[in-house]
Amino acid sequence: MFEEVTAPLSEWLVLGGALALASLVVVASVFVVGARLFPTTVQSSTRLTGERKRRREIREYLRSIDEPFAEEHPVCGQSVAFYLPKRDVAITFDARAYYRIQRAATDAVLVEHELPGVHLGSRLPFDTPDLALDEGTGVDPASAAFGVLGLPAGASVAEVKTAYREKVKQVHPDHGGDHEEFRRVREAYTTAKEHAG
Repeated sequence: MFEEVTAPLSEWLVLGGALALASLVVVASVFVVGARLFPTTVQSSTRLTGERKRRREIREYLRSIDEPFAEEHPVCGQSVAFYLPKRDVAITFDARAYYRIQRAATDAVLVEHELPGVHLGSRLPFDTPDLALDEGTGVDPASAAFGVLGLPAGASVAEVKTAYREKVKQVHPDHGGDHEEFRRVREAYTTAKEHAG
């Protein structure tokens, strides 16, 4: 009697497994065909952020001071973001590459992702022309930085730090602020600190 019950049950299990497998193959085929017929397009953002933005800013800065450069150039076995062949200077965002190149005769400059391109001149191992005005707007970057922090031009370092702390509390994304405004405040702080009286 036990054999009479298990025989039809095992036939149903085999049939159910086969149907499940066939269904799985059909559904997977529909997804594959759908993906080929209707590929998803990833829309790229027109806003530049992070490293891409810094690269653009550095590129513009080097062009504005008439310094020839090569991008993604190999130096001492390391690929660097910018290489200045006339002066044998490597500019990189990668700390490991920076330390490896630093051991060679080539001058290495490490640029943080937050450093605005216009501030590269202070890091370069040669004299650069002072770009007093932001070429795009005709505004003095130092005055604009103090303005963002709500300070008069030439405020002290202590005043800059205090104003920065207060401003960051208002615009920090973790406290409901805007990422772009937060970035502007950080950049203004960097610039204002360098020009503080």
